[in-house]
Amino acid sequence: MARVKGAMMTRKRRKSVLKAAKGYWGAKSKHFKMAKQAVMKSGNYAFVGRKAKKRDFRRLWIARISAQAKVCGMNYSTLMHGLKVAGVELNRKMLAELAVSDKEAFAAIAEKAKAAL
Repeated sequence: MARVKGAMMTRKRRKSVLKAAKGYWGAKSKHFKMAKQAVMKSGNYAFVGRKAKKRDFRRLWIARISAQAKVCGMNYSTLMHGLKVAGVELNRKMLAELAVSDKEAFAAIAEKAKAAL
């Protein structure tokens, strides 16, 4: 049986890593060993970032809802409890959007929550 040499797969693997490292500073985009380390590290950062993004957006929505709830004369936790008791099933993303773009609708929802308590 003929001997199989790995040049083709090695070249393919190195090319894909260097392509992923395109735009990195200095030797990180030219030398395979450094590029491989940089790509692995950036992959970890990307993974963590995808998780953190969800937390950051939730925190932003809560801050916006809380600010508008204060204008309506209640705090965030009271508003959310009132909405739960009233049976209003709007998520925080939509509530935050209403708080920013349609303050009258948010005030109406806040009144509904206040009445339920």
